[in-house]
Amino acid sequence: MPTGGDQKLRWCGLRDRRLYPEDKKFLLEIEPKVTHYSLLGRFSTDQNAPMNDVLERVVMWRNLQIDGIDRCELRRTAEGYSFTGTVLGVLTDKRHPVETRYEIHCDDHWRTHRVQIDQVLGEESRSLSLSVEILERWRENGKEIPGLNECIDVDLGITPATNTLPIRRVGLEVGQRQHLTAAWVKFPELAVQPLKQTYVRLSNSTYRYEGASGFSADIVVDDLGLVVTYPGGWERLGSA
Repeated sequence: MPTGGDQKLRWCGLRDRRLYPEDKKFLLEIEPKVTHYSLLGRFSTDQNAPMNDVLERVVMWRNLQIDGIDRCELRRTAEGYSFTGTVLGVLTDKRHPVETRYEIHCDDHWRTHRVQIDQVLGEESRSLSLSVEILERWRENGKEIPGLNECIDVDLGITPATNTLPIRRVGLEVGQRQHLTAAWVKFPELAVQPLKQTYVRLSNSTYRYEGASGFSADIVVDDLGLVVTYPGGWERLGSA
């Protein structure tokens, strides 16, 4: 039987998320002062809270970097939002076929909570599981990853789906810019590191992405913030 404090901290849609003792103490201290804590998502004391997901859009992109395709589903969930996708392609340097499956779970404010990646490259299989605890503590299989405390968004180098996260989360007006640092997952290594980025909203549907390396691209998105064209990276084949 959960205690009153445990019931206040019950996640709606985050049954497998762990709260560390110091996190729980912090949340219980602030609970009387706020009704929603955007770092983590939504709380519920209703043990029968609805958990139905709603499919918002399915997108198919051509991946120009690996001569492949990327099928992605964006869903509205009890937790907030989720992306589920599969990338199929061939690495141009080694001519190895690659299959990558990814899941990204966010709260109502598009802040990354959990990431799961499963990849098969040739005969080699590898996986990456990330979780984000309170105060932006990123963990891989429960072990904290140093250097990511400024990161709110995950950025998967193999899909344009994650460009939607800062675009929707920040909500720039035309002419505004935002500097941020993302937790960048490099492919095919599945290594995680911080990556400084800048987004500039050029028009209602166009954003300029600028990376710390000097790379930039003008990205066109749809009404949900999903990429339509990403010069040199991806182009949309269809959506529903």
